Formats: sequence, C-alpha cells, structure tokens
Amino acid sequence: MYIQYLTDRNFKTTSYKKGEVVYGPGQQPKYVYFIKSGEVRMATVNQDGREFIQGVFKSKQHFGEPALLLERPYLAYTIASRDTEIIQLDKTAFLKMIEENRSFSMDLIMTMSERLFYKSMMLEELANEQAEHRLSTLINYLCQDLENGAALNMTRQTLADMSGLRVETVIRTIKKLAANGEIKLIRGKIVKTTYDVDHKLEVL
Repeated sequence: MYIQYLTDRNFKTTSYKKGEVVYGPGQQPKYVYFIKSGEVRMATVNQDGREFIQGVFKSKQHFGEPALLLERPYLAYTIASRDTEIIQLDKTAFLKMIEENRSFSMDLIMTMSERLFYKSMMLEELANEQAEHRLSTLINYLCQDLENGAALNMTRQTLADMSGLRVETVIRTIKKLAANGEIKLIRGKIVKTTYDVDHKLEVL
C-alpha cells in the first residue's frame, strides 16, 4: 500500500544489483528506504569477512529509520541479496508521511517494536552456547508469520549468518531437530507446522 502511495507521488526508484551495498557503517543517513521489489540484508562483517545478519528486509518493507531519525551514522551494512528496486525518502518527506498517514505511523511503531524485540531475543540467544536451542528459537521466530504448511524461504547459510553458527553446525542441527520431531522438513525445506500444548509436532 505504501509503495503505491510513494509511486503515485513520483518518488524516485533506485535499482541495486545483487551484492551491491546500499549503505555501510560510518555513513551519515540521508534516507529511509522502501523496497519496491527484491530483498536486502542488514549485516555486520568481522575481520575475516564473515557476515552476521541482523535482519532481512523484503518487498514492501522499509529500513534505515533509526539512524535517520536520530541523525547517527549507520552501524552496519545493508546489501542487496538479489536485484532490488528501492524508493528513497529524505527526512522531510518521511516525517511528512508520518504526519499525514496515521495508519503508517502505527505500522512504523509496530515494525520498530518488532525489530527491537528480535534483536533483544537474539542477544539472549547468542549468549546461549547450545546450537539446538539457538537455532530452534530463530526458526520458530521466523516461522511465526507463515501459514501452516508454508516453507521457510531461508538457506542454511542465511540461518548460519543470522544465528552466528557455522553452516555445518546448522545443517547438522536441523537434521537433529527434524529427527526429534521439533521441526518438519519437506524436500529439505523447513515447513511451519502446528504444535500442541506440549510443543510436540503435529502431522500436517
């Protein structure tokens, strides 16, 4: 809905190729970014070049609000995970959109609250050395908005980058979780299922 709102007002669309950086740490914020199509990941990169993914933003979502509102430099990279089209709003236009659109204001509060909750959850999980618990918590969180029977569209590498685990550990742990009935796999895809009160997996 908001993408159409911005398109109707002739805001410019910028294209990014897969792997292209939208912004990097230390840069001063200029815009809030609305994804018209494609996908962007927010990540920190260590000295060895390994990414830790803080979040994944998809079509019709937006990112970059906190740094712009606080006028603080970015702390992480945002990188196009595939070819992506983005509409950029400067601070004046973004504040005007908040003022003129009450439903967007409420959605913005919910979105930022959800991201804060996710980061708090992952900070707690990163202190947990048990790979099964960490990965199970992440998978359950990512599946919460999916319909029953829908596949989680995340690669093992992405789950590794989000959980801070090695991809080999993720592959091994997913197989173990599936064998224990804690998750369901169909053709190698993690599929959302229904759980009973004892958190036992129900058959779809």
